[in-house]
Amino acid sequence: MTDVVMPEMNGRDLAGQIRALYPDIRLLFMSGYTANVIAHQGILDDGVAFIQKPFSTADMTVKVRKLLDMASDKNQGYPKQKFLRP
Repeated sequence: MTDVVMPEMNGRDLAGQIRALYPDIRLLFMSGYTANVIAHQGILDDGVAFIQKPFSTADMTVKVRKLLDMASDKNQGYPKQKFLRP
């Protein structure tokens, strides 16, 4: 789980470095910007898991659970990740 906008390195670049080491890792991006703004500016690719700040512990738990379930379903032909909206 990483923020999209950070000093020194953005979340997309961080995710690329992590994926180089762990290609099957699930990533959840967060931001105070809306998903539409982020997608429109090309900060994140379409189809990534995203949660908008502020979020509750319950909302985060649901998002993480969906990502973990998708990981276990990957052998059943489901996409690796899809865009998760609130």
